[in-house]
Amino acid sequence: MVTSRNTAAPLSHGGHARALLVLGLPLVGSHLAQLAIQITDTLMLGWYSVEALAAVVLGGAIYFTFFIVGSGFAWAVMPMVASAASTGDDVQVRRVTRMGLWLSILFGLASVPVLVWSEPILIAIGQDPGVAADASAYLAVVAIGLTPNLLIMVLKSYLAALGRTQVVLWVTVGTALLNVVLNYALIFGNWGAPELGIIGAAIASVTLQVVGLLALGLYAMLVTPEYDIFGRFWRPDWEAFGSVFRLGWPIGLTNLAEVGLFSASTIMMGWIGTRELAAHGIALQIASATFMVHIGLSNAATIRAGRAFGRRDEADLRGGAVVAIAISVLFALATVVLFLTVPELLLGLFLDPADPERPAIIAIGVGLMIAAALFQFADGAQVMALGLLRGVQDTRVPMIYAAISYWAVGMSASYALAFPLGFGAVGIWIGLIIGLTLAGILLMARFWLRSVRIGSPPMGGGAVSPAS
Repeated sequence: MVTSRNTAAPLSHGGHARALLVLGLPLVGSHLAQLAIQITDTLMLGWYSVEALAAVVLGGAIYFTFFIVGSGFAWAVMPMVASAASTGDDVQVRRVTRMGLWLSILFGLASVPVLVWSEPILIAIGQDPGVAADASAYLAVVAIGLTPNLLIMVLKSYLAALGRTQVVLWVTVGTALLNVVLNYALIFGNWGAPELGIIGAAIASVTLQVVGLLALGLYAMLVTPEYDIFGRFWRPDWEAFGSVFRLGWPIGLTNLAEVGLFSASTIMMGWIGTRELAAHGIALQIASATFMVHIGLSNAATIRAGRAFGRRDEADLRGGAVVAIAISVLFALATVVLFLTVPELLLGLFLDPADPERPAIIAIGVGLMIAAALFQFADGAQVMALGLLRGVQDTRVPMIYAAISYWAVGMSASYALAFPLGFGAVGIWIGLIIGLTLAGILLMARFWLRSVRIGSPPMGGGAVSPAS
């Protein structure tokens, strides 16, 4: 890999902030649009039938588990492309992107059998046979779209790393709107379309994934021809393949550990009661929306850290990190104020005013929103630290830190506080805060120690030698 040191004057804090926001705001919008797709599916199937909603919640959770693990390779492409592009190494950009696409295809194809024949597995883990059958039928269709969806993630990472975040935003917004139209037609049988229920939602998902892939692929070919990422696509490049794999698999498992923590918290909340579970789901949905902002900023921090890392520019790396963390903290502070001042209003948006359970659910939810206020700082810190560490291509030790923090500490604390100590629903959320706070402390410390040694080879995968 070509390396060089930055000779330009260091950016001011304002310069770092502008650069981060130019990259980050479209990515924030993209993540919010992606969340809107999930919310649309849930709402429309909820309107269709309770059975369809239960099936898509179950099937969606299984699908998302595979997707979040497979996305690790796409997330690995982002810092590697940013680092290579910062030194003008066009060949390296092509190599890592192409092998990121390869890995995503292989992972997607390997996942298909489990998704298609999932019904016996769902029944074996205690799910209702009727719900399991519907969820399995849904998974058999969306399995077709897993590989295109993972390829979309690689192309988004590639384009974002090159600073082309606007197209990432608009393609995601476009597919979110397409999802609404297709769901309306195929779930309910409107406009002369067949009424397909949950299968209609699955077909809509696969359709928008194929459309999104074609849109991003065509854009990449037409607007970034200098990188020729699809050139000689059939040719294996095992050195680059290994580098992307070594950086990507820890990211996938780190994502899985965090998702698993929240899944476990939902299961534990169900042990307490239906009202508590409903309040938990609403509070988590609100917190997820604000978390999308932190993820978008974290992605931008990954790109900027990757560029500084490619140039071995310690001053730019550390200066950009300080500003990224400060912006994340300021946003967290704003959400804390919002959550503490109008929790009833936020919770009420998700409940029917005529629902007799509404007052009880809101009463429980207010306590969770107070915990969610503290949650903002912890969640922002850990995801920002992970983004910065990925920028300097350090993923294996962070994976271990995350697993210990989320599972050994966070989940154990949630259980102990909720049940033996009797804090109930709020105890589960306090446990989440403890686990995420520990992750934030460990990961931030890891980054700042790592940032003073960026002249050494990358820890998570390593550069690969020039080749075509």
